[in-house]
Amino acid sequence: MGEMNGKKAYLIVGMARSGVAAAKMLAEKGMSVIVNDVKTKEQLGGALESLNGYENIEQRLGEDPLALLDRVSTMVISPGIPWESPMVQSALAAGVEVIGEIELSARVNRGMLIGITGTNGKTTTTALTGEILKEAGFTTHVVGNIGYPFAAVAGDTRPEDRVVCEVSSFQLESVKDFRPHVAVITNLREDHLNRHHTMACYHAMKARIFARQTEDDFLVLNYEDKGLRRLADTTRARVVWFSSEREVPVGTYVRDGVITYTDGETHTPVCPAEDLLIPGQHNLDNALGAAAAAICAGANAEACARAMRSFKGIGHRMELVRVLDGVSYIDDTEGTNADSTVQAVRAMKADTVIILGGSLKDNDFTELCEAIRDSGRIAHTVLIGQTARQFDETLRKVGYPKERIHHLGTDFRAAIEAARSLASPGGNVLLSPACASFDMFHNADERGDIFQDIVRSLSPAASK
Repeated sequence: MGEMNGKKAYLIVGMARSGVAAAKMLAEKGMSVIVNDVKTKEQLGGALESLNGYENIEQRLGEDPLALLDRVSTMVISPGIPWESPMVQSALAAGVEVIGEIELSARVNRGMLIGITGTNGKTTTTALTGEILKEAGFTTHVVGNIGYPFAAVAGDTRPEDRVVCEVSSFQLESVKDFRPHVAVITNLREDHLNRHHTMACYHAMKARIFARQTEDDFLVLNYEDKGLRRLADTTRARVVWFSSEREVPVGTYVRDGVITYTDGETHTPVCPAEDLLIPGQHNLDNALGAAAAAICAGANAEACARAMRSFKGIGHRMELVRVLDGVSYIDDTEGTNADSTVQAVRAMKADTVIILGGSLKDNDFTELCEAIRDSGRIAHTVLIGQTARQFDETLRKVGYPKERIHHLGTDFRAAIEAARSLASPGGNVLLSPACASFDMFHNADERGDIFQDIVRSLSPAASK
């Protein structure tokens, strides 16, 4: 995998969880490792404590990584570092291989790899696929963008294991030979244009998940996504479809209310769609994608059914936090793009106050604002963050009443309290920002955690 004993080493740039895990994995394989971050050791606090004691890990923190290039053969970059950045381009020009933690881990991994990407639904699909495979009796590792580094397990996997890896477009920028046996793309919507600039580039990044697949592999695609139907013609892998709208040639679909799998000849019932615990049309799609992926990876219909009937979803995705004074507070902080929030809006069955806004990603919110206008359920919008003005302008443009638009700046507690004051008993307060969180928080999970903390701290209204 690399060289040591005075020869060239691996340079890990970015000491978040995946960077730390990559450094440990390489060190335990006997490689020479240099770790680097723009932050100093003091600024990183205890983040690097787990690296203490490794004699083959050298810490060069708060330094320019380019000054270390002559000592390394491979640079492993954080997903937050764009491929077009001057640092990456300088490393490539110097003859240094540049990859990410996902690519590095895939080179070490020995288990069957299931890679899952897409604009929306990939985290839920990843988690449910993992649960199905566990129900099927496989030792299963659920890793990647879902929050647990691939590198933390890659060195310990066995050929009979299953590794379910959520992969973002940022992570796919830095893959090279990454080849999942089963690849899944849930859907393609407008997102991350501040990073990828155009939809064509964004689609190309997502397509890298199957670029190295062969006819021995499977590519699972959402038939209802026209862009994915076009991509099906560009792969060498065997294409497996999922659809909640129609029967598919091979894959999962709904027949008379029952989730069904077909291999092209036989049609095997899995379970009634109404047995799913996770609500909404989008979650039916996620379940169909997960079942198709898990069956390609060796699960049977019975394992799919058991997992689907017990899977309660994951945190921060349409998560009911509390019912206070008759109002349900729902955390959908992972609604980080317009299409995801459209699905949340459509899932509302009572009058709702929605908290919208966050950091800029160059997205168009017209379709979302039209869905808010047409739903009949969004009684008020509370706007926060950098995109508040854009939301205000778009909502007014589509004809949403201006008196129902409320600006709260960057005061998150005030936004929640305003939403509470506007909500009616029997209704909802929904945090589904349709934006990333970096203008006010470290990440979307922190935004959701703080939302939940504030909501739980609210006192019931005094009884009359």
